[in-house]
Amino acid sequence: MKVTIKRSDFNKIYEHALSVVPEEACGLIAGIDNEDGSRDIKKVYLLTNIDHTNEHFSIDPKEQLAAIKDMRASGLKPLGNWHSHPESPSRPSEEDKRLANDSKASYLILSLMEEGNPVLNAFHVESIDGEKTVRKEELIIKEAE
Repeated sequence: MKVTIKRSDFNKIYEHALSVVPEEACGLIAGIDNEDGSRDIKKVYLLTNIDHTNEHFSIDPKEQLAAIKDMRASGLKPLGNWHSHPESPSRPSEEDKRLANDSKASYLILSLMEEGNPVLNAFHVESIDGEKTVRKEELIIKEAE
């Protein structure tokens, strides 16, 4: 699957993630699913990691509910979530895989491990015969609308 995000939204995620280092940053992504199976992220939500740790995240439930209400009001659909890895690569950890329970979601992970060189990747995680399988999605960062 191909996932598209605007450069300005990538920058928002990156700046927010930097602002909470050494903790993981997190949030939601919303947008549209296209007929060809690709997805366009139209809005990113910067939410609070209530665990305040660099090893995992839990989204603030009140902020999550407000974001979902905003998505509905904006005519967007929830596409998944994003979070940062302050000290590790842009790939799902074992805990990320264990907690990935929505087979329709795209999971974006931003690695900050190499200073000044953020790496954002998108993943699809699904459970097949009790095993979580991870597939990297094609992520396109659009420079302008």
